[in-house]
Amino acid sequence: MAENILKKLVGNSQAAINDGVYNVDVKLKKSDMDFLEIIKTNAHATLLAEIKFSSPSLGKIRTKSDPVTIAKQMISGGAKALSILTQPHMFNGSPDYFIHVRQAVNVPLLMKDIMIDTIQIDAAEKIGADYILLIQSLFDQGFLKNIDEFIKYAHKKGLQILLEVHTKQEFENALKTQSDLIGINNRNLDTLEIDLKNIEKVLEGYTKTRQILVESGIETVKDIEYLKKCGADAFLIGSSIMKSDNIEEHVRKLVNTY
Repeated sequence: MAENILKKLVGNSQAAINDGVYNVDVKLKKSDMDFLEIIKTNAHATLLAEIKFSSPSLGKIRTKSDPVTIAKQMISGGAKALSILTQPHMFNGSPDYFIHVRQAVNVPLLMKDIMIDTIQIDAAEKIGADYILLIQSLFDQGFLKNIDEFIKYAHKKGLQILLEVHTKQEFENALKTQSDLIGINNRNLDTLEIDLKNIEKVLEGYTKTRQILVESGIETVKDIEYLKKCGADAFLIGSSIMKSDNIEEHVRKLVNTY
């Protein structure tokens, strides 16, 4: 099962590369705000709110609509940074959405995609991304080679790295890299199942040396309270916000958890 989902995600990215999805002809500036600094100084829950219209686990989440309107509602609600899906297959994302949002807002933006090639990193730089996502398991399971080279290449382009892990072993491997932020995904990419308690296993015995962002399955104030208690510093929240009838209000409620 595992291999199939990861294999499919990698295959989707390759298909998007082959289709020229990342051949973007812009040169946009990234944010002048530092997300890590925001996480350290924000008095409230720091949300990285995610614009995504579909996902492999849920299928269609929201009817496609103007991402700029959604981005502005998220920011009005108190989201300090945004994650925007650029992967067309299974996620209904697009670099165009990212470009429109980047031109409209100044908060830090994560280009959320299954990164398998430097072509995508080049695109991230051009469209004004602050962060890109790398997934530790793709390297650990041999789908991709040499994570350090990927990170070095991205850093040279002025991009920061959110490195996503799911297991304790992946977390320990991630700590050996030069990634800027580590994301603990509550979702097992092998089965697509979510377990919020996963964070306890991953962070057991960890002495804080990096900021920790937690991803997937976060829906309520209670969830945020629990994850913060376990050691999370920031929260990537997509589906529960995108499914909401009132995005701004939903974000505000989560941000004001503390």
